[in-house]
Order: sequence, then C-alpha cells, then structure tokens
Amino acid sequence: MIQRLTSLFALWTVLGTAWAWLVPEHFLWVVDGRFQPFGQSLVSVLLGVIMLGMGITLSLADFRRIAQIPKCVGAGVILQFTLMPLAGILIASGMSLEAGLAVGLILVSCCPGGTASNVVAYLARANLALSVTMTMASTLIAVVATPLLTGWLAGKFVEIDRWSLFVNMVSIVLIPVVAGVALNRYFPRMTGQISKISPLASVIVVVLIVGGIIAASKPLIEQHFGVLLLAVLLLHAFGFALGYLITRWLGFGTGEQRTISIEVGMQNSGLGSSLASTPSFAAQFATPMQAALAPVPSAISAVYHVVIGSFLAAVWRRQPLEMTDE
Repeated sequence: MIQRLTSLFALWTVLGTAWAWLVPEHFLWVVDGRFQPFGQSLVSVLLGVIMLGMGITLSLADFRRIAQIPKCVGAGVILQFTLMPLAGILIASGMSLEAGLAVGLILVSCCPGGTASNVVAYLARANLALSVTMTMASTLIAVVATPLLTGWLAGKFVEIDRWSLFVNMVSIVLIPVVAGVALNRYFPRMTGQISKISPLASVIVVVLIVGGIIAASKPLIEQHFGVLLLAVLLLHAFGFALGYLITRWLGFGTGEQRTISIEVGMQNSGLGSSLASTPSFAAQFATPMQAALAPVPSAISAVYHVVIGSFLAAVWRRQPLEMTDE
C-alpha cells in the first residue's frame, strides 16, 4: 500500500500544487516563519528530515557499490553538474530573467538529483541500483559543488555568499545523511521499520514545501507566469534529453541510458527551495521582491520534473529493454 501511494508522487505533487494555488492559507504555515523548530526555518528542518530518511536507507555496501560501476556513476554525476548548470545559465541569460528568477533557476540547476528520481527509475524499468547510487553520490558531491557552481554562475546577477551556502548544505544535507547512515549501521531493526514509510514521508514533505512556496509566491508567479513556466520547462527538457542522448552516444545500455536521463533531468527541487528560502540567501538580493522570487523556480521545477519523469516512465515501461538495445 505504501509503495503504491509513493509511486503516485507525481499525482500528489500536482494535486498539492493546485490545492496551494486555490487555497494558499492552507500551506502558508510551512514558509511564513510561525514555526521555528530548533531555531531553524521549518522548510530547512523538513528537508533535513528527507535527507535523514535517505540516509537510513543507505549502508556501507551502497558506498562500495560506487567502485563497482565507476563508469556509469562517474558519467552520470559529471553530466549532472555540467549539463544542468550550463542549461541554467544559458536559459537565464538568453531569456533575460530578472535577478531573483535567474538566481533561483541557476540554483536549482546546480542541485543534485532528487530522491524522487529513484521512484521514476523503478517505474521506468531502468537501473534502480544505479539510480540510488547516483542520487547518493551527487548529493554528497553537491555539498561542495552546489555552492561553488551557484556562486560562479549566478555571480553575474547577485553576489553569492558561497560560504553561507556551503554551511547550509552541510547542515541540511550532509549531517542528516551521515546521521541516517550511522543509524542504519547501529540500529538496523529500527531503521528497517522506518525505511518502509520514509519514501512516502519524503513525498509528503516535498509537497508541503512546494505548496508553501506556491502559496506564498502566488502573486509573483501570476506576474511572471509565462516566462517562468517556459524557463523551467526548458531546463528539465535539456536535462532529460541530453542525459539520454549523450549516454546513448557513449554506448551505455538502455537501462543505464534511462537512469542517467532521469537522474540528470530530476533535480532536488526541495533542496533548491530550502536554500533559496534561508534568510542568509534572501539577504543577498537588492530588494525583497527579488529575494521572494528566488525559491519560485524550484517550486515550479518540482512539478515539472515529476510530470516529465512520470510520462517517460510510462513510455519506457512499455518498451522491453531488448527492443532498444542494438
């Protein structure tokens, strides 16, 4: 039952977004600062819960698996942190996006693959082990890569405080993942039970974060509706398409082509939203309006990538791997 509900994450994301759009007050509590657990923003804590959930599903054997398939993992991670950031800066510059939208788009393009990609890889009959390994590897690398790439590429729009972004990555991503791995190592029975529900919990949390940002940013989204939707659509279209075509050109198997396409095309939009919503990140903008725009591309991204990924999964699931292997 839980697995079935989790596999419908695209539906929950779309429904949650529509709900937040129609009744914003039901989601504003997620982002308006009324709740500050541990003195931190609720969005950051919620994302930390997702990362903790990811960590408890990992073991030391998962890390050793990277050494067994270095070519696939290496190619996938390199494409993750080259294709998407390059697409982000080209789209932001080519469409002359306002500073807040441009920085937000670049930030989400520099984020690692999201855990939702593992569900899509499973549904697409892709290489699930590779998907999980790539998500893990790109998430760990992103602790350093995301601040560096965002600071470099978004620097033409806003002066990015890379150190602050790095500290946020450590607290929101690295520490929860490491804590999760440690819990899995020393308390396997407990984490085994938790891991049964953690994927569904992650879906719910992402829907809450995205809904909260949509609710709070509704007037800004209406004001920039057309350009915003087109920019984020182009970003993910580039990721999915080039991830597939380049790995096909490299001679990877069909399952690996699908997996890397999914991993490159699906960003951790929840992470992008969380980082862009932190007070330290917002303080970098000249006006509050531009700061408020920064998390919006990530929220739209969360809807786009699950819809595109689910569509591809539905198509690929009906194609036996042997049919496309030459």
